[in-house]
Amino acid sequence: MAKLSAFADEVTDDFQEQVKYLAGEKLGYLEIRFVNQKNVMDLTRDELNEAKKMLADNGISVCAIGSPIGKVKIDEPFGPHLDKFKHAVDLALFFEAPYIRMFSYYPPEGKDIRDYRDEVMERMSAKVQILKDVDVTMVHENETGIYGHSAENCVDIAKTINSPKLRLVYDPANFVWGQKITDSIKSCWPLMKPYVVHIHIKDWKLGEDLGSIPGEGDGQIKELLAELAALNYDGCLTMEPHLRAGGQFGGDTGPELFSKAIAAVRQLAAEVGLKCE
Repeated sequence: MAKLSAFADEVTDDFQEQVKYLAGEKLGYLEIRFVNQKNVMDLTRDELNEAKKMLADNGISVCAIGSPIGKVKIDEPFGPHLDKFKHAVDLALFFEAPYIRMFSYYPPEGKDIRDYRDEVMERMSAKVQILKDVDVTMVHENETGIYGHSAENCVDIAKTINSPKLRLVYDPANFVWGQKITDSIKSCWPLMKPYVVHIHIKDWKLGEDLGSIPGEGDGQIKELLAELAALNYDGCLTMEPHLRAGGQFGGDTGPELFSKAIAAVRQLAAEVGLKCE
């Protein structure tokens, strides 16, 4: 059974209200990213303890750390960034989250990230080594502008690293927005499917500046859910609608539109036989 999750910071900045919203919508999972306008990576120990208690009190589990790891230029020093990854691992263990969402680096100004493939792979390998004896997996999201912007490059990372500690996130809207792909279930999904363990639900109409209600854009959300139903997918579907704003590090949807997006996904899932909790 698939599990509905959310980037609840798109609903409201206030973390207590995020938790209340998830409980009210009967969503049992959170991909934790911003807590009271602070990235989870930057929270103090007291803030982390408070967030964990709120979630536990409401029966909500953390499905992934929504980290910005890898969302930096590849010519920036790697040592400090690797230390940040180690902190993300600590956070995953603290929240008992199976996944750390991450990325594969931007190019230096005026350069092509494809020319830095070897460096990308070296950095991914270093992260995998840190996860060697830890029950946490890093999941790479297809994102505009990074090495893994395309399905082909995402698969290149997964095949080259060749480790169960590195799997893929599938975000259909990013293919529409970044690559103008409107047939991703035909052109992207078959390539990535063997490595995908986590899904972001965001839809987009080609040429638009904001996201669409799931099923109303060019992201082929219904077709994706049908594919997941055929696989008996039991991972998370993290809602990230971007219906009022979207940017490099987050987005905004608000409670009313977010609820409409959740309802749309539940309806589409029911239509294709994908059971969700």
